[in-house]
Amino acid sequence: MIVRACSHFRAVFLALVPVLVASVAVGAEGGDDGPKLGNELPIWSVFPFLGLLGCIALLPLFASHWWEHNRNKAIIALGLSLPVVGVLWGMFGSRGAHALHESLHEYLSFVCLLGALYIISGGVYVKGSLSGTPLVNTGVMAFGAVIANLVGTTGASVLLIRPLLRANASRTRKAHIVVFFIFIVSNCGGLLTPLGDPPLFLGFLKGVPFLQTLSLWKQWAFVNTLLLVIFNIWDQKVFNKEELERPGSQLEEVQKHEPLRVLGLHNLGLLAGVVAVVFCAGQRIGFGGEEWPQYVPQGLTAGLAIASYFLTSKAIQESNKFTFGPILEVAILFIGIFVTMTPALQILNARGGELGVREPWQFFWVSGALSSVLDNAPTYIAFAATACGIHDVPVEGSYLAEFLKQEIGWKLLAAISCGSVFMGANTYIGNGPNFMVKAIAEENGVKMPSFFGYMLYSGGILIPIFVLVSLLFFRG
Repeated sequence: MIVRACSHFRAVFLALVPVLVASVAVGAEGGDDGPKLGNELPIWSVFPFLGLLGCIALLPLFASHWWEHNRNKAIIALGLSLPVVGVLWGMFGSRGAHALHESLHEYLSFVCLLGALYIISGGVYVKGSLSGTPLVNTGVMAFGAVIANLVGTTGASVLLIRPLLRANASRTRKAHIVVFFIFIVSNCGGLLTPLGDPPLFLGFLKGVPFLQTLSLWKQWAFVNTLLLVIFNIWDQKVFNKEELERPGSQLEEVQKHEPLRVLGLHNLGLLAGVVAVVFCAGQRIGFGGEEWPQYVPQGLTAGLAIASYFLTSKAIQESNKFTFGPILEVAILFIGIFVTMTPALQILNARGGELGVREPWQFFWVSGALSSVLDNAPTYIAFAATACGIHDVPVEGSYLAEFLKQEIGWKLLAAISCGSVFMGANTYIGNGPNFMVKAIAEENGVKMPSFFGYMLYSGGILIPIFVLVSLLFFRG
């Protein structure tokens, strides 16, 4: 099993090279106190970032067979990262290397948490099935919207999508169920904690207090309640139509189910351990109230993931169809994203005011629009850097903690948080779990909408809800 696990990580090495080199170069030294790096960086230094995001968006559509191999993703990530390393380290010396070192630290924290949640959640298997009625389906999604804040949208999606598909196996029209699952469980449900969605975790790493996002409960409740109500009405109509079209009782058919059992319960304790590590590190609990030593939180979460992998039986992993493929894809792509977005962050911090985006509602829509077609994690951090730059907060260390000391700070970060998390649901490529859930559904025989077919759902259902969110919560 060790050999099988290690073999999955070969492709990652290539993608790690640029940042590892920069980290060694900068060592423990910080950047100097010169002018903002973003004022000196050429605009063309953001082209590798744009190119990588373009590859993520378009290659799955036009070269899907080639793109499905993680080795090819690593080649793209490495090829686009090297020019950025050359510009920052070669042209700006210790200042550029320091910026890359910051990106490495953020990346390791990000991928350790996401990987731990993915691996540990993959060790919990819900055996049996539920009744595939509209009420039960709605209840599963409501439950997912809650636990997404504890185990992440990735973890909640992994835990719940297969039991939900088994519950509705006898139904003929199921695509809408998966679409709403992506809306709610894979995206909008994860707004309340840094564990919920990658953008919020990046904010936490940059100084947003762990409990700060709980104040977004009104936006969370508003969006998810509307989605649950709309889904329940929609699903009931589809269910009634199937009842008329098919012989026999559809209700009796979907109510046939096996008793539920949860296997791999020890992983729930390990999930609690991950939550405890993130919370204690963020609140500076332990180590005499001082900031935790560098890489200790990452090491602990990685240790919990390793423990889960080796303590979970192979039978449970096979029942969950667990593989390292999805998390390796995230690890490889995001190392490229974190490296190549470094110049963009620095430029946005230094010159973001030139965009004319200053009000909360503007940040909500701009961050949301880009989160729809790019990944929402780098979009969040880019516009957080923009907001900080407008208000003269440099993107160094826990810069969002400094930004929150300003009166406007949380108003803008709240808008960026909601835009990034909510609108990641607008397309398949807006958030990591979206494609994963789509793939699992198709493996189970559900014919999912195309890329643009999915956008018809999101355009008709989500956009009107987001207009209401903008008017109710971010007008001033």
